[in-house]
Amino acid sequence: MYQLEEKIWFWVLVIIPVIILLFLLLQFWKHRAQKNFANKTILKKLSPNQSLFKSILKVVVLCLAFASLAIALVNPKVGTKLETVKREGVDIVFAVDVSKSMLAEDIAPNRLDKSKQLVTQIINNLASDRVGIIAYAAKAFPQLPITTDYAAAKMFLQNMNTDMLSSQGTAINGAIELAETYFDNEEQTNRVLIIISDGEDHFGESAIRAAEEASKHGIRIFTIGVGDVKGGPIPIKRNGVVLNYKKDRQGETVITRLNEENLKSISAEANGVYINGKNTNEVVSTIRDILNKMDKTEFEAKEFADFKDQFQWFLALAFLLLFIDIFLLERKTEWLKKLNLFNENL
Repeated sequence: MYQLEEKIWFWVLVIIPVIILLFLLLQFWKHRAQKNFANKTILKKLSPNQSLFKSILKVVVLCLAFASLAIALVNPKVGTKLETVKREGVDIVFAVDVSKSMLAEDIAPNRLDKSKQLVTQIINNLASDRVGIIAYAAKAFPQLPITTDYAAAKMFLQNMNTDMLSSQGTAINGAIELAETYFDNEEQTNRVLIIISDGEDHFGESAIRAAEEASKHGIRIFTIGVGDVKGGPIPIKRNGVVLNYKKDRQGETVITRLNEENLKSISAEANGVYINGKNTNEVVSTIRDILNKMDKTEFEAKEFADFKDQFQWFLALAFLLLFIDIFLLERKTEWLKKLNLFNENL
């Protein structure tokens, strides 16, 4: 397991394409200047030891030095010991709607991206709780089982999109039923399911019945609505450009609306609450307050501990490469003359 302490220093890598560009411009300028000075045959006689390969090699070494320096500044750390620790927390399953209606842009940037932002911010505010993720459209699909690995949770979350499930539509009941399988401890009472959706449901009252059944198993359901009650069209894009809007069988543009009443009914059946997802800070604050009031269950988790800095290796490599670059001459050496790289003797 590794950690990157100061990721902002990856911006140092921008120097590398700048160095390459300056080198190419320099070579172009030298070529034009030499061409005006004398022809190729005379130049070879005047500077027989000039080597294009050595010039390229120096640039490559310099770029590698800056890459090593950037990694050293980022300061990667490696976990050297795996420990079993005891934690107290709540098991939380996020069910994220990935149906096509989540592409509507009645909330910026669109409903799905807003959902990802909400879940990410909620996870960022968790301390020792465990999380799981479910994606659903016409069917529900497990994305991540219950875990304490928040980094993995956010990675899986960011990879979710409306094309990941072939069957389209919205079946909230499927997400609720799948969530029940995530909670494997029968004695556990602090089970939370957070549904992030626009509330559209193509399976009628089945979601209400599923919520009622989940409540019997001790699962509290909180719903977060994303979108606008006035609704919006579903854009069809290619390379980020809107080509058209989704239409129904009669050729009319489909308008999808936030169904708050459906989400309120689902949460009410499972001892939860509905939260409008328009304001991220309010959503995070509400969820945090709810979780803080819940009883915590003790569980064991394996974690990497005793992370050790590794920057010194990359810093040493950077200085070594810079030292080599300083003493690496641009003129040919005897073995390079024999190799005749780039047909330089022709």
